[in-house]
Amino acid sequence: MALSFATPQSGAEDRLLSDMNSTPLIDVMLVLLIMFIITIPIQTHAVGVDLPQTPKELPPTPIDTVKNKVGIDESGVIRWNGAAVDRLTLRQYLAASLRLPVEPELQFQPDAAARYVMVDEVLADIRRAGVKKLGFIGNERYARF
Repeated sequence: MALSFATPQSGAEDRLLSDMNSTPLIDVMLVLLIMFIITIPIQTHAVGVDLPQTPKELPPTPIDTVKNKVGIDESGVIRWNGAAVDRLTLRQYLAASLRLPVEPELQFQPDAAARYVMVDEVLADIRRAGVKKLGFIGNERYARF
């Protein structure tokens, strides 16, 4: 950052002009910005999701009309097809539904005011049971949150 002292071109004034040359300062700042962007670590947080592997030829799937619905209301009561159940009974219902020849679809619908811990515990029970057909319904209600 050098200062340049120059006289004006018109001979009428004899004062010196002192302007700082900002080009090197801008160059250094751009280099530092690029180095900072390059050295930012890549986000490595990942959530494991088991996605279904589709074969090249899809076999005809039978239409399944049996659908079970699991809900959690705002007070934390778990409901299986509308009836209140506890977590042990829920696990038993899940195991019984998986023993059927064709696994029924499980629809999960927690209330917007339900505690996250309760929803997480029920989802963990569903995953431990080995449910493959799981759907979340009513998500459009959460768009305002």
